[in-house]
Amino acid sequence: MSDTQSNAAPQDLIHDPKGGMPRLLEIMRRLRDPETGCPWDVAQDFATIAPYTIEEAYEVADAIEREAWGELKGELGDLLFQSVFHAQMASERGLFTFDEVADTMSDKMVARHPHVFGDESNAKSPEQQVSDWEAIKAEERAARAEKGVLDGVALGLPALLRAVKLQKRAARVGFDWPSTDGVIDKIVEEAQELREARDPAHVEEEFGDLLFVMANLARHLGIDPEAALRGTNAKFTRRFEAIEAGLAARGKRPEDSTLEEMDALWDAAKAQEKAEKS
Repeated sequence: MSDTQSNAAPQDLIHDPKGGMPRLLEIMRRLRDPETGCPWDVAQDFATIAPYTIEEAYEVADAIEREAWGELKGELGDLLFQSVFHAQMASERGLFTFDEVADTMSDKMVARHPHVFGDESNAKSPEQQVSDWEAIKAEERAARAEKGVLDGVALGLPALLRAVKLQKRAARVGFDWPSTDGVIDKIVEEAQELREARDPAHVEEEFGDLLFVMANLARHLGIDPEAALRGTNAKFTRRFEAIEAGLAARGKRPEDSTLEEMDALWDAAKAQEKAEKS
């Protein structure tokens, strides 16, 4: 068989609009081919691709937050491509393949859902299922020889998310405030320590402490702090855009305006939002 004939099937697959997962895997393999692939893709490694993986995950979350369902398919595809990219690099090193990644996840889901795929009853409350899930995860950590309570909380997580996960782990063994009152008291204490801090290193440390306790308050209130902050970011953006629109109607720009003018437009935008909600 000639080289042209041997390459015909993969080439057809690459251009098959219904090729599905095999098509994507073949495209990735071709992109990473050291002789005929894309120089940029060939030059990448796990460390250089990891930031893109995190970015794509946030773009999925952003599309969901905005209910941009038309964009979600593309964003999920971008995130899937990141998994394919990492798996291809792993395969080249003889570490594992994409199929093994999929099998590992399937095994994990089956093991963690005995009430669905095993002989356990699924007549449980969501709270009981969460408790069972955590017990199974604890067994998995023990099997990996993770002895410390905080072992296995990924270092690469966004700091706010990692703070919540660390706090949840500590709370499992009783290291936690019994109510939100203690957390709020701690916030007041940390805020005062921040006020009293003088040198830059101390200010940064105290600011970090305050953020950590704020994350703990979110956990006690059942709030996702990342989602809460994304909501506030969106609100700030809306209101500042209202300031810009209001100033533009007067033939002005923010940099040409006073703080009092911008504050007045901010308050007007805030009042308008409240009126629309009522």
